[in-house]
Amino acid sequence: MKNKRKKVYVTFAVDFLHEGHIKILKTANKYGDVIVGLLTDEAIVKYKKLPNLDYKSRELLIKNIKYVTRVIPQYTDDYTENLNLIKPDYLVHGDDWNYDNRKSLRAKAIKTLRKWSGKLIEPKHTKNISNAFQQEKIKNFYQKTENRISKLRRLINTKKIIRVLESHNSLTGLIIENMHINKKKEFLEFDCMWSSSLTDSATKGKPDNQSVDYSSRILSLNDMLDATTKPLIFDADNGGQIEHLSFLVRSLERSGVSAMIMEDKIGLKKNSLFKNQKGAFQDKPNLFAKKIKKVCSSRQSKDFLVVARIESFILGKGLKDALKRAEIYSKAGADAILIHSKEKTPREIFSFAKIFKRSKNFIPLVAVPSTYSKVFEKDLIENGFKIVIYANQLLRAAYPAMELVAKKILEKGRSFEIENKIIPIKQIINLIESD
Repeated sequence: MKNKRKKVYVTFAVDFLHEGHIKILKTANKYGDVIVGLLTDEAIVKYKKLPNLDYKSRELLIKNIKYVTRVIPQYTDDYTENLNLIKPDYLVHGDDWNYDNRKSLRAKAIKTLRKWSGKLIEPKHTKNISNAFQQEKIKNFYQKTENRISKLRRLINTKKIIRVLESHNSLTGLIIENMHINKKKEFLEFDCMWSSSLTDSATKGKPDNQSVDYSSRILSLNDMLDATTKPLIFDADNGGQIEHLSFLVRSLERSGVSAMIMEDKIGLKKNSLFKNQKGAFQDKPNLFAKKIKKVCSSRQSKDFLVVARIESFILGKGLKDALKRAEIYSKAGADAILIHSKEKTPREIFSFAKIFKRSKNFIPLVAVPSTYSKVFEKDLIENGFKIVIYANQLLRAAYPAMELVAKKILEKGRSFEIENKIIPIKQIINLIESD
């Protein structure tokens, strides 16, 4: 009778398969039947970017490799749970985790294996392939509009909160694209870009009153989308006439926009943070619901999202009106609700969220903390918010910096004095040519 094959455990994220993965699996197969613990999307985003392929796609990819016996999900980057479940004779892992912040995970895995005399096998890591390979593939992957559009919905289904930062040109888009930090072993980044009617107008030297038409704004988006891979949310104001909405939706989809936010305020266009809202008023809930339905019926991709922005607090209509509208808009097909406020605290939006969360029609909530900027993301999460939009901070940061530089050059009659306040030209070149 043939001896039972040994069990071998391997863990992968595996977005785009490369020779390093095959090398590991081939080695593992020499020791026995290979069980791959495939990291879930939720596990991956805690320490790096969302994988381009979802779990099911990655699972299918790995299942069809001849060296693999079966695939199971691994829900964290900690191996302990699955090791205790499987009790493999061998754990096979590249030796790269000896040299980075995963040393503690390695030590914990070894300690767990000792319980049943399991062994760790560490093939030499395949260098100079993963990072360059991934970056090239990521850029190519998200140049396809359908992939970029769908990414936002995947993020909503995967992450606790989606961080969105305003981008008003390709350069700010690249800043968002490349900005990330590691905080307490957690990977933090901006997940999405926000195209604001306010910042779009301001950069063109025009007031935020729909002076800049949609065609002009979408044209500006194309350069930004060409330079980046992040999903983008478009500020559509009130969407314009219902008869024109289908054209707007199709234009946004063709560009690769992931979502549009449409507000239920009509009349004279005024920024919602202005105290004086004279001439502006709310659309009737049933009429705005028809706009939402029109967007939903016009979109070609089910992953293109429509977010209904409720202006009840802005226009003094109160909590009851806001909740009524949220129910109607949800039933009409809205994918999320932005509850807007110009208060200095999040008190009224939290009151709204507390009640709306109990609704059978509850959908993800969006916050724009421009005036209540002291609120922490953790508090937004606790109160049921899924998306936070930092709507104008990059433009507001750029203006005083540029004004200061211009003033100093005039004062000094040269540019030497401001060199320590601006980045080297080389850094700009490297940002643009990073790919």
